[in-house]
Amino acid sequence: MHLAHLRLRDFRNYPRLDVDFAPGFQLLLGDNAQGKTNILEAVYLLATLRSFRGVGGAQMIRHGQKGYFCGGRVIGSGEHDIKMYWSARERNLTLDAQPVKKLGSYLGTLRTVVFCTEDLELVKGSSRSRRRFLDLLLAQTNPGYLPLLQRYMHTVRTRNALLKQRSTDEAALDGFSRELVATGDQLIRCRAELVPRFSPLVRLACRRISNDAEDLRLEYQPSVKHDFAFELAQAHPRERTYRATLVGPHRDELQLLLNEKSAAQFGSEGQKRTLAIALKMAQAEYLAGIHGSAPVLLIDDVMGELDVKRRSGLLPLLDQARKTSGQVFMTCTEENWPRELGQDLFRWEVQDGTLKAL
Repeated sequence: MHLAHLRLRDFRNYPRLDVDFAPGFQLLLGDNAQGKTNILEAVYLLATLRSFRGVGGAQMIRHGQKGYFCGGRVIGSGEHDIKMYWSARERNLTLDAQPVKKLGSYLGTLRTVVFCTEDLELVKGSSRSRRRFLDLLLAQTNPGYLPLLQRYMHTVRTRNALLKQRSTDEAALDGFSRELVATGDQLIRCRAELVPRFSPLVRLACRRISNDAEDLRLEYQPSVKHDFAFELAQAHPRERTYRATLVGPHRDELQLLLNEKSAAQFGSEGQKRTLAIALKMAQAEYLAGIHGSAPVLLIDDVMGELDVKRRSGLLPLLDQARKTSGQVFMTCTEENWPRELGQDLFRWEVQDGTLKAL
């Protein structure tokens, strides 16, 4: 799978961009604030319909313009054309000239894994960031997972709205409680099945990057311990006080244990960065194993943050992508691009919202 063409209009600092990409290693070189990361953001947007920077559509519009356009041609098992327009008043998404009506039918057209400084939140941040990581991985590999998650979260929001009312409609609350349990049990089962399959890949990736210095284990800790319906009923008095749903998979935790201790509490900054990269490496390997082709890798200046030993642990993944005709986009400055990648790559100069092949 690879992105064969990218078209941007009024996206970030790009007034206009039309560029073809071949499979292989695309090295984006340039000084800071020239638009290197914006290219990665656009590719990720085409894959997931969201920015990895955690911003909304308004922040991606070029200054002074009303909206942005982002489009691409993806070649995988077939060839697909994606067109996306976003403004405050209008939002359009088409796949092969047909309007996209369900996200589940769109996701997977382009599969990506992004490595960026924001990944540290997977280790240092709240449980929400780790739940989102699990949810994205399941959405990329299980076609029914995203609609299920959407149903569950809609139920949580509706149930919370009922709990906030002065006089609660108990019959309606009971109905949404049953729906919460039915969908929540399925989510818990999907997550519980994923983690034991995924954890060994993360452990292996972590050992590769740290040169066997660190041992990582993932532990899924569901909010529901035994019986969702029973625990939800038990929590009802507290729900009255807090006016919110207090039990369910929207409160699950994915614990990262480094040498059997909490990585968030006891890991050094270097160790946390290693763990974050290991999670993303394992995500790429898991997707490749499920789908039979490597996802497009987006690497935003991460190599420059690693020492030589830890950097070498990431190279096998890049070599694998190269050998299987995958595609990698990496941003660097001229000073810090890793020479160990060799010369078998496409180099691009990024300067003030323009892209030029070197």
